[in-house]
Amino acid sequence: MFRFSAVIVSLSLLSIATNLWADSPKEPQTPKALAPEAKPADYRLAPPKDLNGYFPFNPPAKDQWPARAEEVKRQLSVALGIWPQPAKTPLNAVVHGKLEFDDYTVEKVYFESLPGFYVTGSLYRPKNAKGPVPAVLCPHGHWPDGRFYDRGAEGILQDLVGGSERFEEGGRSPLQARCVQLARMGCVAFLYDMIGYADSVQLSRELAHGFAKQRPEMNTTENWGMFSPQAEANLQSIMGLQTWNSIRALDFLESLPDVDQKRLGVTGSSGGGTQTMILAALDPRIVTSYPAVMVSTSMQGGCTCENCSMLRIDTGNVEFAALFAPKLQGMTAADDWTKEMATKGFPELKKLYEELGAPKNVSLHAAVHFPHNYNNVARAPMYDIFSRAFGLGIKAPIVEHDYTLLTKDQLTVWDDQHPRPEAGSEDYERKLLHDMKTESDKAIAALTPTDEASFAKFQEVVGGAWKSLIGAKTPTFDALQLEVTDKTAKEGYLQITGLLRKNAGSDQQTELPIVFLYPEKWNSQAVLWLSPAGKGGLYGADGNLTPMVKQLVEKGTSVVGVDLLGQGEFGVEELNPIVENPREFAGYTYGYNRTLFADRVADVLAVGAFLRGHERAAKYVDLVGVGNCGVIAAAARAEDPALFDRAVIATGGFRFAKLLDFRDASFIPGGAKYGDLPALLALAAPQSALVLGEPAEGLPLVKGAYAARGAAEAQKNGDDRSSIVPYLTAPR
Repeated sequence: MFRFSAVIVSLSLLSIATNLWADSPKEPQTPKALAPEAKPADYRLAPPKDLNGYFPFNPPAKDQWPARAEEVKRQLSVALGIWPQPAKTPLNAVVHGKLEFDDYTVEKVYFESLPGFYVTGSLYRPKNAKGPVPAVLCPHGHWPDGRFYDRGAEGILQDLVGGSERFEEGGRSPLQARCVQLARMGCVAFLYDMIGYADSVQLSRELAHGFAKQRPEMNTTENWGMFSPQAEANLQSIMGLQTWNSIRALDFLESLPDVDQKRLGVTGSSGGGTQTMILAALDPRIVTSYPAVMVSTSMQGGCTCENCSMLRIDTGNVEFAALFAPKLQGMTAADDWTKEMATKGFPELKKLYEELGAPKNVSLHAAVHFPHNYNNVARAPMYDIFSRAFGLGIKAPIVEHDYTLLTKDQLTVWDDQHPRPEAGSEDYERKLLHDMKTESDKAIAALTPTDEASFAKFQEVVGGAWKSLIGAKTPTFDALQLEVTDKTAKEGYLQITGLLRKNAGSDQQTELPIVFLYPEKWNSQAVLWLSPAGKGGLYGADGNLTPMVKQLVEKGTSVVGVDLLGQGEFGVEELNPIVENPREFAGYTYGYNRTLFADRVADVLAVGAFLRGHERAAKYVDLVGVGNCGVIAAAARAEDPALFDRAVIATGGFRFAKLLDFRDASFIPGGAKYGDLPALLALAAPQSALVLGEPAEGLPLVKGAYAARGAAEAQKNGDDRSSIVPYLTAPR
């Protein structure tokens, strides 16, 4: 059936077997595809990428950009824990303590972005404005004391001499300065606190921005805390919570009677620049954006509040800014990680704007003779851009005037009539995350399919989330290549060992040691058998085929075994590699790199595509996953249900929600948020499946999905491994 005349072969159809219920790799006598001590030539064996890597933006063709933009936006939303978007509960906003000046006012604000969780800030309004006016959100970044920042008399004198500020009094706070000027231009400006800064006290600054060590008491399967494996498994992060605060801050501005809902903008620097570009990318209400000293192909943001799992895998800050195209956007660069933006990042961003027919709608103010800043020199072009976007008609250059600097006592929103909430308790932290989880579970449960229409919605939301979580797509056959390293005739079958490559010769090459058992009388069926022992799962300790694999081969079925990443000839890897960072935050690794679990799912899809793609491919390609590979098989099936005809998935009762170590080889961020393993099984409907290790009556979500697709009988349950071979070889 196959010809192996060349070293590089496009094979396809075979299958494997394994020590079925083994939960840990074995060391059987397994055929090797590589020389002793050699490792596969696989780019994933390199050290993981970190926030200090290189993040170029290569804009696709104009007709391909909309699909790419939607894919990245979904990845952002999923990573931030806001897919689907949480329910917008009442803000219960309180505005008080008005301070009046010649041409503007300042008020104190707090509202609830989530029930009982407060966003605090200062609201600047123009005096005597006629009609609804534009509004600008002003996230502040990591200035000392945040909204209360005052660089002091000595610091401002240095800035005056250096030319970065103009006024001894008002120049002491670049945060207040921009809000005052925007109000004087006729805009409402809202300067709001990052979590843990100024009046935001319910989660401490030390936790939100200084987290360094895992807290065993907060790493539990119930009532967990931030940064724990369970928080990661549910995509609960400080960055996600801050993004939700920004969305609700926009809701607050929209609720004000003097605000024009069609003229909303956002600007911030450094960490505030991160918040700016993320909000602008995700919220269509923003019409102009100005992220300062943050957009770069270099360092992507160092704080725990600027990182979360999944966020920048295969993307980065320049592409985040690109998601705002073609709307009017400016940005700045300084003598920091943004200093090369003029030659690395901005030209590509400009090219996209040109492709979209708006070349004048993006600009870069590169003042690299100044250190990291949002000084008067950088603010001036921002005022001009906002004037253009809002149709204010103010002639450039727009020049700041001095103002009265407000003190912490004048700015704080808490007083005797408006008491401050309890500060930074672990009990509150647990309650907040518990409530967030409860609401998220309700939203996902509401998507349980009951008919074809509801199944389509389930696929869109839950299936879409899993596509972002795993990030693996079935490759085309022409991206795959098999190098045969050995062919050995056995009694009744041919054993073919080789290396399956994807994207051979590129900097994204993967290479999988693989073995094919090809019967003398082949029945056109191939079974891919996944085991914790990799391809070794086809063999016993004596080197002979395991009983079930032998049965399949004797029945004429081809069996395929493969070493997934971290198995077999890769060198057994039971833990995810992490970046070199002393802070024990999963987002510093998983924000830039896929997990072992996701990579292994990609490997399964590659083997499946190979088995399907050969010119003399198998008529039927089936899948078996045992041990910790059961959930990998379920995920591959969910990603591409039609790739495999029948599937045996031995779950062993596995749930992502039970994992308490984010380095576990089966861990994936978000795994517990989107229906866990049952959702993966449900997404495969209506494809035939035998699920072992779950209740005999089945899982409600899975049963409902198969019934919704009119294929209730296609999904079977049990716990008898003797049913595997009869199921796989039953007539079709």
